[in-house]
Amino acid sequence: HKLRQEVGIVFQDALVALPLDKIKGREGKDIAWAIRALVLAARDNNYRSDVLKSKKDPAPTGVKKIAVAVSTAAAVAAKTGLAEAVALANGMELSKDLANLPGNVCTPTYLANSAKKLAKEYKLGVEVLDRKQLEALKMGSFLSVTNGSDEPPKFIVLKHLGGKSKDAPIVLVGKGITFDTGGISLKPGAGMDEMKYDMCGAASVLGTFRAIAELQLKLNVIGVIPTCENMPSGRATKPGDIVTSMSGQTIEVLNTDAEGRLILCDALTYVERFKPAAVVDIATLTGACVVALGHHNTGLFTREDDAHDQLANDLLAAGKASGDTAWRMPVQDVYQEQLKSNFADIANIGGQPAGSVTAACFLERFTKKYTWAHLDIAGTAWRGGAT
Repeated sequence: HKLRQEVGIVFQDALVALPLDKIKGREGKDIAWAIRALVLAARDNNYRSDVLKSKKDPAPTGVKKIAVAVSTAAAVAAKTGLAEAVALANGMELSKDLANLPGNVCTPTYLANSAKKLAKEYKLGVEVLDRKQLEALKMGSFLSVTNGSDEPPKFIVLKHLGGKSKDAPIVLVGKGITFDTGGISLKPGAGMDEMKYDMCGAASVLGTFRAIAELQLKLNVIGVIPTCENMPSGRATKPGDIVTSMSGQTIEVLNTDAEGRLILCDALTYVERFKPAAVVDIATLTGACVVALGHHNTGLFTREDDAHDQLANDLLAAGKASGDTAWRMPVQDVYQEQLKSNFADIANIGGQPAGSVTAACFLERFTKKYTWAHLDIAGTAWRGGAT
């Protein structure tokens, strides 16, 4: 009652009191952190994937409004934490909404239109490249994945330029396979419906841009999303075909279900033009990462030197702070032996041993000109089964 009087709160359903003295003294914890934790937990609990249901799912509780009581001394920090929390929750919900849509709705064109809508709402820079432009750029690796699909590929570039013009940007690259059948190397039918989630890297990038744009962060951030379907047809790329990437490196496609690296490698070459401070790609890349780390940790892959160690440590710390944890895995030349091809510069798979590592080592060949990290989110992007 005293707290309600002090801050003049009017509330309907629930009041959460956050005593500042109980939070202070806990390492890395403050009132803004507590507000973020509360809002994110409430929004996550209230999220429903029922947009395409004729009858909507019931709310989990009767609570419609939550009021937070803080002392006057903590009011400014609490407002800051609230603004951050709402922006983060909005970004996360956009990612979830896009990911949960079926492949017949969330096509490459749908993702491109979502990016354009986001750009218009928040005054972001946006460019969407179509097949002819991708052909002109000689993105033969990316385009090889699209051969079997009737859906046109898209290559999305988003720009949030809130920093100084001279500041090198951070680039986020998101894998956007809107549906993955495996192509000619066809996946088993059981569980294939979940391959609508193979664009969760793209959804993560779009959700991140929603959050940073809403917060008007004073940073230069560029998002790059190669997006297409991977389908079998008479035009589809076949095992044994050799394609030429934008970098000029030739790739023997031994398995068409290892398609994520084929679209990402051209995107990773494309981003060289931005002279980035760092590049982070986010991809549901390998089932092998699920075998290695289960559904609890994202696989984090970087080279081993001072710049990459710093990037890895920053990402690990961010994961720990947010509860979205990662585990660092190796990127070493010894694994490159598994990617040798008899007929091309490189094969797109390296066999079963260390499958997530060889996938990262494949991508690493296209990232020599900047500091880079790869996040394999195959085990952490979604949960199967009833919720």
